[in-house]
Amino acid sequence: MFVFALAVVFKLCVIQYVQGDEYRSLSEDRIVKNIEIQANRGNVYSADGSLLATSIPKYDIRIDAIQPKQETFNALIKPLGDSLSKYTGKSSSYHQNSIKKARNNKNRYFLLARNISYSDYIRLRNFPMLNLGAIKGGLIVEQTTRREHPMGGIAERTIGYERKDDQGNVTRPGIDGAFGARYLTGTNGKRLSQKIGNGKWKPIVDYNQVEPKDGYDVYTTIDVNIQDIAHHSLLGQLEYYEAEHGCAVVMDVKTGEIRAISNLGRNTNGEYYERLNYAVGESHEPGSTFKVMALMAALEDKVIDTSSVVDTQKGVKRFYGRNIYDSHHGGYGKISAARALEVSSNIGLATIIDEHYSDQPNKFIDHIKSWHLNKMLGVSIIGEGAPVIPEPGDKLWSKNALPSMAYGYNLKMTPLQVLAFYNAIANNGEMVKPRFIKSVKEFDKDIEVFEKEVINEQICSEKTLKEIREILKNIVVRGTGSSLYSENFSMAGKTGTAQTEYWMDGWKENKRYISSFAGYFPAENPKYSCIVVIHKPSTNKGYYGADVSGPVFKRIAQKIFTETPLVDEVEQLGVVSTKADQEFQDFFKTAQTYKTIMPNVVGLPTMDALALLENMGLKVTTKGVGTVKYQSVEKGIKVKRNQTVLINS
Repeated sequence: MFVFALAVVFKLCVIQYVQGDEYRSLSEDRIVKNIEIQANRGNVYSADGSLLATSIPKYDIRIDAIQPKQETFNALIKPLGDSLSKYTGKSSSYHQNSIKKARNNKNRYFLLARNISYSDYIRLRNFPMLNLGAIKGGLIVEQTTRREHPMGGIAERTIGYERKDDQGNVTRPGIDGAFGARYLTGTNGKRLSQKIGNGKWKPIVDYNQVEPKDGYDVYTTIDVNIQDIAHHSLLGQLEYYEAEHGCAVVMDVKTGEIRAISNLGRNTNGEYYERLNYAVGESHEPGSTFKVMALMAALEDKVIDTSSVVDTQKGVKRFYGRNIYDSHHGGYGKISAARALEVSSNIGLATIIDEHYSDQPNKFIDHIKSWHLNKMLGVSIIGEGAPVIPEPGDKLWSKNALPSMAYGYNLKMTPLQVLAFYNAIANNGEMVKPRFIKSVKEFDKDIEVFEKEVINEQICSEKTLKEIREILKNIVVRGTGSSLYSENFSMAGKTGTAQTEYWMDGWKENKRYISSFAGYFPAENPKYSCIVVIHKPSTNKGYYGADVSGPVFKRIAQKIFTETPLVDEVEQLGVVSTKADQEFQDFFKTAQTYKTIMPNVVGLPTMDALALLENMGLKVTTKGVGTVKYQSVEKGIKVKRNQTVLINS
């Protein structure tokens, strides 16, 4: 027993003096450690500085009920209960008894308030006892951040987020996800905390050892007014046609900046929300919107011109054992190539491409490649769909591949990729990369500025460009888009209607279509390009692009120019208009000459006549607007003050 006692004493000495530092370090690691404090994620703003996404700090307030000394606890428990009563609406005695019970149960992590705002946090930490801090008052403050979108569900998928699941997998859709790791995510801070059991950690002090550094702010190209217009225009049409999903994108012609992007899908309750980014990520057969590319290739190679005659027969034509149909019953007969595109003749475009490229299909495919339509745009948002452009030797290639491609089948593109090409037509042939970001800032300091990126400086000759723009304009005036025509507002574009899921069983009993419209406005001097794509509208109500997607395009275009504020810069104020100056001199001479004699105001603008006569002391009654056509008192008649005169315009 004596030897055993000596061994115990020896071991204790070894632990205390030889291994003491090691065990003390292990103990501290298990009981005390630095807990990471999440940095605030940077904000996401629209082009005009409106807030699109922000991190809101939220706080949980707890109390270590056994930390305050007994005399401090006894003196301040009632004032604390009274303060909590005013904050929560519950009685003071309720809060006092709850905290006393927590102290008796040695609860060192008792919850007082959960998920409160910063202003409420400041208010609570100044309550009696809590204002003594962590050491004397037992105050425990836990901060978290929550990502919020002030615009609600509008463009929510494009604005995006960054989330981690329990396995550490990260989901990063939209702008927030794409620029999160590089710009929006800040540097986390550290706070020394102590383990108090049950996996809970309590801050030892009420300040941070390392302060978190917030992330940078990202300024997008989104215009909140145009975004609101696009969202509600698309939503209304989806609801009416009971469609599965759809998207609408508006792009600035010159810069490629995306002004609006709406992606709405239907849930099981029939409600629409920002489900997936269809405009960026969904590749599908574009249908008739691709006919523009097909005709441009033929015009560029000079195998036809716009006046070349193509025989569409009676609406049915056989190509390599397969019939191709036109939607117009009875067909269009012999028409020009330009008219074939205006009326969207499948047979017309298939005939043109097959006759001139069947022996050299690569020549046609090379045009597609030169326009970069076989490559992704490389936009900043993660998840862009890859285009599919088959060529000889591919699995998808057959004799029917070329005529099918001529009217938008047997290939795949995303709506944004189609829009980029139409935008190039509007932009005098310059193809620019669609862009979602303008700049990254830290307060007012630019960290990085994103400029226009040119994909193709000139997609075609000026002659081809002029011809295709004229055809696109005529499509709205007298072609498949004639129902959209307005004398007061010019638009240019192409309708598209494509069968989808036609390879599935039962398609004839339950037909599904993709309706689209791509174009730009105004037609003469384009400011914006736009594409609208709607999937699986109810065929009982309609499915053609001009009926389903076209009205959305028209509504967006017209509302942008009637409801969106425009700012024009006056470069020079010193310009003299000879016509305006002469009109003023005539008006001034009349005003000085006639004091009590009725002047001749016929031909004057109504407002000028009104000002002239009222300055003479007359009471003037007006009818109509524009220039004056009639005055009740003839020229040269003497008039009296307060006499009533009627002028009609």
